[in-house]
Amino acid sequence: MIRNVVLSSVALLTLAACNAPEAAKTPEEKAPESIAPAARPDAASSAVLTPQGYGPLKIGMTQTEVDAAVGPPPANAAEAEPSECRQYHPPRAPEGLLVMTEKGVLTRLTATKGATIKTADGVGVGDDGEQLKARYGASARFGPHKYEAAPAGYLTLWPGAENLLGTYVSDPAARGLVFEVGGDGKVAFIQAGGPSIQYVEGCS
Repeated sequence: MIRNVVLSSVALLTLAACNAPEAAKTPEEKAPESIAPAARPDAASSAVLTPQGYGPLKIGMTQTEVDAAVGPPPANAAEAEPSECRQYHPPRAPEGLLVMTEKGVLTRLTATKGATIKTADGVGVGDDGEQLKARYGASARFGPHKYEAAPAGYLTLWPGAENLLGTYVSDPAARGLVFEVGGDGKVAFIQAGGPSIQYVEGCS
């Protein structure tokens, strides 16, 4: 008798379970989509050329620091007196960027033909010289080119030290920019750094 009651109870419970309303199902959580990490921009390519430097390169660095930042000078970079001055393209520097070291110290950076880097004002090689003169006005000084006829020339800026315009600057702490405009009226080179931005022939 007891066995029959137990079996009946089990049957009733089973039937109730079958007829019970289905519990609301929790939507399956989607596995988080795999998101590729954003590509980290190259420190140099995301930087701008300023009187103080470019990316990891800072005017005043030692040769050892420059080598650590962008690689050592190539074997053919030696000048007549490499311990005094040399200008070269480091292996890890952006295309068209030259560094100049004097007595083991970084004194100048130069954007040359093919360089895509720009200044903080968005100026790059190939820009129009007349537009630059209009943009900078009295804060810059435009002088004649040493070898080419007008419109070639040099547009010089010493930001924050306009009193230096028109003078030959020798203070190693000075920082400026020189835009060398070619005979076609376009910017051919951009020099950034200390007094060596005034050189017109490499290290002189």
